[in-house]
Amino acid sequence: MSNMTDRISGAFFLVFGLAMFFLVIPEYVEDPQGGNLSPKTMPNIVAWVLAICGGFLALRPTNHAAPDARFFLKTTAYVAILGGAIYAMSLVGFLYVAPVLALVLMLMIGERRPLWLGVGVVLMPAAIWFLVTQLLERALPG
Repeated sequence: MSNMTDRISGAFFLVFGLAMFFLVIPEYVEDPQGGNLSPKTMPNIVAWVLAICGGFLALRPTNHAAPDARFFLKTTAYVAILGGAIYAMSLVGFLYVAPVLALVLMLMIGERRPLWLGVGVVLMPAAIWFLVTQLLERALPG
């Protein structure tokens, strides 16, 4: 990428993060009655991180070369799999789709060790389910 491309993408993410913080999140995230943690907390943090990192990229562009086309094809495959998994979660639920998604993604990145596959396929979805449904008392798809 050229310096100008980095500056343009950095400026985009700076504006995007600020727009999320000042326009989108206040409009679309509701404050519940009660609770210790506002639902706006994490989205606001992410918006500020995007804006700050975008600002740094615009001010100090990198000197790296653009990746080859294979990189973009692999990224497209990841996005397609994630999109399909989100759709599948709406049909059959988190508990059935998350382990399969974890297995597919771990195999795509080259993980073959049985212990790590077991952790990623069994323990991580179970931990997410426990944290979200039991501790945070929120619903997961399905």
